[in-house]
Amino acid sequence: MRGREERRDGRAGGPSGARVDGGRVRLSAAELGAQPGRRATLVQFSSAFCQPCRATRRILAEVAGMVEGVAHVEIDAEERLDLVRALGIEKTPTVLVLDAAGRIVRRAAGMPRKVDVIAALGAAV
Repeated sequence: MRGREERRDGRAGGPSGARVDGGRVRLSAAELGAQPGRRATLVQFSSAFCQPCRATRRILAEVAGMVEGVAHVEIDAEERLDLVRALGIEKTPTVLVLDAAGRIVRRAAGMPRKVDVIAALGAAV
């Protein structure tokens, strides 16, 4: 997973009340709508009729189940347009890998391969 570590628009403020830490956006349970993982969080932006989103959901859930302390959080892009816009999400599925502090360390659009998700977790844990 090749990722953009900073916001695309270069603005200093964080999305929807998220904090900015050293130029990186930090997402908390409030923004995610779920409890993040102790070691890392796989955040998936999906939409209702997105076929690749279903396969992505299975891949991320499987990886989260394999690695202790990693959570998978799925966000409905249509319900969270504020966050989608603030983070520059342009298509679904988009996957963000957060470290334990909630900082975005990797990001990818499209359906990821399982091996790439596991490799991306290496940057977060």
